[in-house]
Order: sequence, then structure tokens, then C-alpha cells
Amino acid sequence: MQWRRFFSTAGLLVGTLFFALSLTPSLIPREGMVQGVISGVSMAAGYGIGVLLVWLWRYFELPSVGAQATRVLRWLAAGVCIFLALGFLWQATHWQNSVRALMGLEEVSGVRPITIALFTALVFLLFLGLGKLFKRLFGFVSGKLAHRVPRRIAGILGLFAAFWLFWAAINDVLLTAALHRVDGIYQRLDAGIEPSMKAPTDPLKAGSSASLISWKDMGHQGRRYLALGPTAKDIAEVTGSAKDPIRVYAGLNAADTPEERARLALEELKRVGGFERSVLILITPTGTGWVDPGAINSVEYLFGGDIASVAAQYSYLPSPIALMTEDAYGRESAEALFRAVYGHWSAMPRDTRPDLYLFGLSLGALNSDRSFDFYDIIDDPFHGALWTGPPFRSDTWREVTAKRDEGSPAWLPEFQGGAVVRFGNHFGGYDKGQRSWGRFRLAYLQHGSDPIVFFDPAAVWRRPAWMQQPRAQDVSPDLQWYPVVTMLQLAMDMHAGIAPMGFGHSYAPADYVRAWHRLTEVEGWDERKLKQLNEKLLKWNPK
Repeated sequence: MQWRRFFSTAGLLVGTLFFALSLTPSLIPREGMVQGVISGVSMAAGYGIGVLLVWLWRYFELPSVGAQATRVLRWLAAGVCIFLALGFLWQATHWQNSVRALMGLEEVSGVRPITIALFTALVFLLFLGLGKLFKRLFGFVSGKLAHRVPRRIAGILGLFAAFWLFWAAINDVLLTAALHRVDGIYQRLDAGIEPSMKAPTDPLKAGSSASLISWKDMGHQGRRYLALGPTAKDIAEVTGSAKDPIRVYAGLNAADTPEERARLALEELKRVGGFERSVLILITPTGTGWVDPGAINSVEYLFGGDIASVAAQYSYLPSPIALMTEDAYGRESAEALFRAVYGHWSAMPRDTRPDLYLFGLSLGALNSDRSFDFYDIIDDPFHGALWTGPPFRSDTWREVTAKRDEGSPAWLPEFQGGAVVRFGNHFGGYDKGQRSWGRFRLAYLQHGSDPIVFFDPAAVWRRPAWMQQPRAQDVSPDLQWYPVVTMLQLAMDMHAGIAPMGFGHSYAPADYVRAWHRLTEVEGWDERKLKQLNEKLLKWNPK
């Protein structure tokens, strides 16, 4: 079979262009294999667009060139494809090193172009094969229908039938099987108890024999959250004197419904004296039930251990999968815990109750944002919230960013003079504001290089606002917007990108210290002590 009969010249030309553009930098450094996958997907997308353009040209019966001109154009296209591919592959390592340099990583070299080209070819051929299969299925169905209905109607019906059959095969067979497999793996991980994780013996500790929630039902992440926090002795090394922080966690297996788990968490929080502390943090964990140690350890140190925190698990799956399969369940869980804790807290005398703050990271930030209605708390608001790395789907974040004050960048917005909402990262931000930060405060912690925050489906056809100048300091100046390709790059950054601590979706303890310190305005901390705390948290190694 001649290659020109199997491949579309226009498809290869557009596909190679997309392949070349996919090698340019995005938000997160990419290894050779990951780059090969995104380049293969980009090439397949470009190939499909090229084939579609040719089909539209012929469908509208526009003039075509002769056989000799076609051969010349085919060879010219082949030369352009080779030039683009080799030229951009030559620059690929340099572009990735420009991102790595911003994040303090060592440069990469070696066989990256070969690795990229190999994986690109494999992924592209896989998608091309699926496309050919789809075309054959479409032709078969529409051909059968053409004997019974008009040809164009048969074509439309055949197209819908082919889409439905493909979707059924992918969704009901492949995805369902994969989800069942992943679900089983994470369920076993959640149930497994590490030998080093012993249930506490103090009856006033959650998970002890006197606890309303058994150690076994805490789940893997819950047990780690309860066992690996700082003690009064640890905190006193920085503050001079301290209390043991109070932590409460309701695992997914503690009760059957979100409401029952919320009631258990509330009763356990009351039992261990959580409402008698100065500060109470209501945590919405990530999809796996994970609570970022840097987030909670930092605020426990800042308040000398005079603090309690409570969380309820709603899933044991990673956040991207939980977002697809258990989105509503995460919101229900966050709402139930908020209603239970806030209901008890708001009924307490104002001069005896703790300051109440909300916290969530990633999917936890999204569900924490959804957990309450402003109209329900307007007469008696809690003190504030810290939402870290909020996913691009977060409604409040999107609205505030879209309506930001004129002149402030999308990656670090200012909103209504900073009276209620403020943004910050490792370059600052919380002190920016024309107005004083009021009693009710919302703080966002987000890196300019975080693809979970700045992924934008609309990037398929328009340039995201955060790419405008001036850019965040941790975003490569070589990053450019290209239709379709940029959206695919960001999607890969979001699901496969791994950034060092302090960049991307990896938030450092110092980021949290800065955010909590400014949000709560806790007293007694100067620059020297804050630096000492940051060093302590950076070396944190729980016994």
C-alpha cells in the first residue's frame, strides 16, 4: 500500500505543525515520555483537523488542483514536515530546560529527541488506527442505511451510530474496567494499616479506644493525618510553650452517609475539647482523603498548638478521578460537615467560641467553596478560608478573577481593593489592597505555574488571560499560545506534570506559613521566628 493512500497529505502537514508546536514549553517541565505522549496526541489532533478541512473543501465542491500539481505539493509538504519536525525537536530540550531553570532544577540532555519521536509515533499511530476504524464503521453503517433512506440522511445516521458505538465501547468497556481496577487498588490501600501507625492510647485522642470513630475506620490518609502531626514538644522548640493540637478525622467507613459521618466528627470534636481551643479549622481533604501536612502543621505551629481541626473523607480515589466520578458526593460531604460544625459553633456564645476557618487544597478547595451559602452565614460569618490551588472549575475563584480590579494580573488578582478576597503566592500578594482586609476574609494561595488552577478549556480557541504581560515569575517567557495545542499541553500538565516544591501544584510549607500568618494575623511572630519556623517545617520528619 502506497503511503499517500494511507496518509492524508494535508493531515500530515497540519499534524506535523501541531507536533512541532507541542514541543514548546508550557507551565510544567516534561520528561521525554510525557512529552512524546502529548506530542502524539497533538499530532493526531492536527491530522484530524487537516483531514476535516480537505473533506469540507470537497464537500463544498471547491476547485481542486491537477495531478502534477498535487505531486509537487505533496513533496513540498513532505519537505516542510521534515524541516518542522527536526527543527523543533532540536530546540525541545532547550525549551524544557528554560522551564526547569525557573524552578531550580538541573538541566536535562541526552536522548530526549529520540524518546520523544518514538512515543509520538506510537501514540499517533494508535489514534490513526482508531480513526481508520471509525471511518470503516461509519462507512459500513451508512452503506447499509443507504438502501433504505436518502444518501445524505444515511451519512448523518451512520455518523451518529459510529459515535455511539465508539462511545459505548470506550465508556462502558474500557473506562468502566479501568475504574473498577483503580477503585479496587485504592480501596485496598485505604483499608491497609501500616504497622508503624499505632492507634493512640490517650483517651482524649481521636482514634483511641475511647474514640467515637475507630482507628480502623479512619482510612489510610486519616490515620496518617492523626498520627504524623507535631506534638506540644515539637511546637515548643520554636514557640517556647505549646499544647498538643487536636485533630479529628471521620473516615469513609466510619458511617454510611455524609450526614452520619459529619455528626460523628462533630461529636468527636466536642468530646476531645475542640471547641475549647482558640482556633478551629474545618478541612475538606483531597479526593484520596489526604490533608497536606504543610498546610495544617504550619498553622498548628503558628498558634502554639492551641488549635483544633476536623476533616471528613468522601473518597479514596485520586482527585482527577473523584472529580469525574464522585463530584456531587464530595460536595455533599463538605456541605454536611460544614452544617454540623458551623451549626454548633454559631450556637455558642461569641466570646467563648474559637475563631473558625475553612481550608481546602485542590479538589478540597473546590468542595470547601461549595460547602456553604453566603446568605446562610451573612448574619454570623465564620472568620475566613484559605483555599489552595483551587481547580479552574471553582465558581468563586472564576468570578473574582474575571471581575478583578483593572491593572491586576489574572495570576495574582486584586478584587474590590482587597476588602474580602486576597490572592498570594511565594512572591507575595496578601499585602496588596487599597482597602483594609475586613473581619471576614478569603485567601487564595496559587502559584502562577499551577496547571490545576490555570487550565482553561477555552484555550482551544483563545489565549488565556494569565498569559498576558506581565507574567508570573515562575512562567517561562517562551510559553506562547497556539490554538488546540496549548489546551492539550495544559491538560497534560494538569494530569502528568510534576513540579518541585514551591511550584506548579506542589505547595511548600513556607507558602502556607505566609498565607496563614497574614490571614489570621496571629500575634507574636517576627521575621526571625517565621524564618525559624520555615526551616523547621522544611526539615519536618515525624517520628
